[in-house]
Amino acid sequence: MNCRGKQLNYGEYTHIMGVLNVTPDSFSDGGAYVNLETAVSHAKTMVAYGATIIDIGGESSRPGAEPVPAKIELDRVLPVIDALVSEHLDTVISIDTVKAVVAQQALEAGAHIINDITALRGDAAMAHVAAEMEAGVILMHMKGTPRTMQHKPQYQDVVKEIYAELENWISSAEHKGIDSDRIIIDPGIGFGKTIEQNLHILKHLDEFKRLNKPLLIGTSRKSFIGSLLDLPVTERVEGTLSTVCWSITHGVDIVRVHDVKSTSRAARITDALYR
Repeated sequence: MNCRGKQLNYGEYTHIMGVLNVTPDSFSDGGAYVNLETAVSHAKTMVAYGATIIDIGGESSRPGAEPVPAKIELDRVLPVIDALVSEHLDTVISIDTVKAVVAQQALEAGAHIINDITALRGDAAMAHVAAEMEAGVILMHMKGTPRTMQHKPQYQDVVKEIYAELENWISSAEHKGIDSDRIIIDPGIGFGKTIEQNLHILKHLDEFKRLNKPLLIGTSRKSFIGSLLDLPVTERVEGTLSTVCWSITHGVDIVRVHDVKSTSRAARITDALYR
């Protein structure tokens, strides 16, 4: 997979996507990396520990989150991207946004992938930006919006419905000019799903491999882990690692995590056993 000059190869090992939230209100580490120097230092540390992708977000997508203006989002993410590019950091940079203007300016600054939780449906211009700039795209499944997604989400068959929607969104993206080999899919753990639905998705990850796209999973520190273990967000590392190792053995190519050091070590052993 070639994204704006950066190559991502799949199958030999699991890619670790390190989360870099430069927001004051993210569910797990809100406010920890709003300072430019701290954010860049954390990104460099994650790369040193094994992250091959850094996912930079300037707008929280936690349940109940309110949207922020594009200017504020740009003011948060662009200095970080500029700094990482100037540092010649050997990593793929992903911009976590639902706004085409943010995606475009982030790509112009040096980002390679658009991570869009609306799967290109939230902003009509997003697909054009991705196609025009030859960016990779992550199409994530979400029911509703961050403000509404956890309000009694219902499915007849959660895996079949997510599969069908992702299949439609892949087709739409390709129809709009996005190269097929630049598309990554994410079933959206925690985005409009109950605890039971999240577990059911994880138990049937193999189903999504039939879409013939790299598969990403983001379980890191999420509330279903906290609920199952009765632990606060800062104590969910072991629960996250369990889901990461399980996911790798069920076909996942990329894991999006906060705790890169421990995840990278666990993934290397799981890769050695599984791949």
